[in-house]
Parts: sequence; structure tokens; C-alpha cells
Amino acid sequence: MQAREAAIEIVDRLRGRGHQAYLVGGCVRDLLLGREPADYDVATDAVPEQVMKIFPRTWAVGAQFGVVLVPIPDEPECDPGGTNPQSHHHGCVEVATFRSDGVYSDGRHPDEVRFSKDPREDVQRRDFTINGMLLDPVNHDEVLDFVGGRADLAAKVVRTIGDPKRRFDEDKLRMIRAVRFAARFGYEIVPETMDAIRELASQIKVVSHERVRDELTKMLTEGHARRAFELLDESGLLAQVLPEIAKMKGVEQPPQYHPEGDVWIHTLMLLEQLQPNSSTTLAWGALLHDVGKPSTFRRAPDRIRFDGHVDVGVKMTERLGKQMRFSKDQLEQVSALVENHMKFGEVTHMRESTLKRFMRLPRFDEHMELHKMDCLASHRNLGSYEFVKQKMEETPAKEIRPEPLVKGDDLIAVGYRPGPRFKEILSAVEDGQLEGRLLSHEQAMEFVQAEFPL
Repeated sequence: MQAREAAIEIVDRLRGRGHQAYLVGGCVRDLLLGREPADYDVATDAVPEQVMKIFPRTWAVGAQFGVVLVPIPDEPECDPGGTNPQSHHHGCVEVATFRSDGVYSDGRHPDEVRFSKDPREDVQRRDFTINGMLLDPVNHDEVLDFVGGRADLAAKVVRTIGDPKRRFDEDKLRMIRAVRFAARFGYEIVPETMDAIRELASQIKVVSHERVRDELTKMLTEGHARRAFELLDESGLLAQVLPEIAKMKGVEQPPQYHPEGDVWIHTLMLLEQLQPNSSTTLAWGALLHDVGKPSTFRRAPDRIRFDGHVDVGVKMTERLGKQMRFSKDQLEQVSALVENHMKFGEVTHMRESTLKRFMRLPRFDEHMELHKMDCLASHRNLGSYEFVKQKMEETPAKEIRPEPLVKGDDLIAVGYRPGPRFKEILSAVEDGQLEGRLLSHEQAMEFVQAEFPL
């Protein structure tokens, strides 16, 4: 069953039991914009116990706040206990009881919740006017708009519902979400809301690194990454959540390689090339590839230099990735993208063995894509990119990653003793194999005994 059908059926069944029920939030906004919503949410005056009686298979993920997840039939089960808070919604419809909230002393959850019978009261606690509308799917898709959301959609603006400072005090992450929605839809943030973000930006630090990371990842992968990061900068949030990126501003680069301008402009030009649904690792690699430049800037007699910026950048990436709790796999790939992005400059002079080892890096397509974006955001010379692309097209996979001609057991059989020398011998054999000098096991063993006598 489709998510939309499931949500309408939930509304229908709640109505059939005498409750009020509507579609609410982002799905209403997306439907009014003619977009297919990622998720559907329902708001009702039924309290969690009543919802769970009507729908026996449910998860009370936030029953104290009135939130129950109802699985969508025939969809992969939603994952309320999963490690990714973004994923638990998929395969489910979130059903929330109308409520009004008390104070939010932790900047995320209300200290007390009062369930309500009035949808008007419920929408007042929501974040932005464009996310605060209700839709009646049973009654000709009538829209209930108590907050001016339709007018703000038409005006293409992001505005908090009610007092912006109060809304951001309730959940500081809303400041970053304002930026993300404005970038995603190409909207402006109204001055009153933007002023409140600037005033409260330093308080974003109370939000967990994981929640900030998830919002930033969405910004990077929704197809409007440049605008998102320009708005993060204008709002004062960038210096708080990613000071390493904010430091790129005004860091000059040698004009012969970077006619586009400073490191910040160059990075924005890379972000502009990120397509919607880019991989998380490519997106973060694009953002961080030159993160080591500000601290290694040096004006040498011949030109501006950034000696060691790759090594510094890898260390900074690893530190940031651990702080933001990237998965081990993600952090390894983003670090590898930062570590290898300058190697493309040497590809035409590399030994065959070095080039083949380079081309067999995990997810090498992302290294290629980052290099291409890097060139297009600077000197625009794609010579190295085209060279490697052609090399990959004409080199069979088994030549890039061939079966070893010699293994450790072969060395032991003729009297070599395991130890550090083993690695050196096996690496030298592989070089010869990758370069086409060694073609058989016999030839390789002769080479070993000649070059590494017992």
C-alpha cells in the first residue's frame, strides 16, 4: 500500500470512531506544492491509548508526547528502535495527538504536554507556517490554515509560527531547519525569523552532534547545497556548527590555479555541483576536501602555498567525523576522498603499478567525481580526469586487481621466514605484475630469488 493511501485510511478509521483527524505538516506543504511527500503525518484528538486500540500493530515511540507510529501495510517495517532517527519514519505513518506544550527546558522536548481537542491549538506549537497546515483528505482535500501558511508558500518565505525566539528556544535545531527549508525550496527567511537566528546562533551548540549532522547531510544532498551554506554563513550558524568551513573565507589561492577566488568561493562552487541524492560521503568529501588550507596558508616568494594541507585536512576530517559520529565506513571514505584528491595531478607521471593501485581505491567513482568537480570549480582543465577515465575504460578489472602470482605460502615453501620482509617481497612482485613485467608464477619466483636472496 502507498503511504498516502495508508495515511488517508488512518484518517478515515479515526473519523469512523468519532475522532477528528487530518494530514498535517510537511506532507501538506509538499502536496500543495505538487511534490510527492517523503512521509505522511496525521494529527488527531484521539489520545495514544485510543489510537493503539484502533490500530493494534503500533509503536508508542513518544506516547508521553502523543506520538504513535502506525506501520503501512506491505511496506518494509518501520524501525522505531533503529540507530538512525531519520529512518524510523519510513514504512510508517506518524499519528500525533493534538497538544499544547509547556516550557522546553532541555531545548528539545517539552517538560509537560497537555493533550487538546482543538487543532488550532495544536498547530501553534509547530515550527514554521509552511509546515503548520492541516489537510482533510476525506472532505475534498480542504486545507485548514490557522497560521498563514498558504500565503507564505505563495510569497516563498520561511517564517516561524508565532514568536521566533520562543520557537527556537523550544528546539534550537529549528534554526538549521529554517536554513534547510529556505535552501531546498528557494525561499527567503523573513527578517524577523533571520534576526532571531542570528541572535540565538551560539545556542545551537546545545543540540547533539548527531542531530546537527543529519540536517547538514540533508542540506548537502538535497540539491541546493551552495545556497544552504551561504544561508548558514549569513545566519551566523556556520561559524558555530562548522568553524573549520567558516575559516575558509578570505583565504586567498594562487590565481593561476584558482581564478575563481578564495577557498570559500571554491568550496561553494563544488557544493553547487552536487546533484540531488548525491552520496553522503561524496557530499562531505566535497565540503571538506580543502579543509586543511586555512591553517597551512603561506605566501612564498613564487606563489601562495598550502604545504601539507592534505595531511592536515585528513586529521581535521577524522576529528570532525568522530565528533559528528559518522559511521566507521563513512568516515573512512570521506577521509580517503580528502587524502587522495591531489593525486590526480600526478596520474600522467605515475608508474603503471602506482596508477592501478590508485584506481582500485574503494568507491573510486567518488574520487573521480570529486576531482571533476574540483577542476570545474577552478582551472577547468579536465586533462587528468579524461586520462584516468580512458585508462579505466581500456584496462580490464582483472588487470587492476589481478590474482597474486606469489603468496606467502609460496615464499615459506622455498625457505623464506614470515616477517616485515614478506610484505616488501609481495609488494615488489605485485608491482612487476601490474606493470606487465612478471607474467607467471615461475617468472615471479625467479624474480624473488634474484632480488631478495635468502
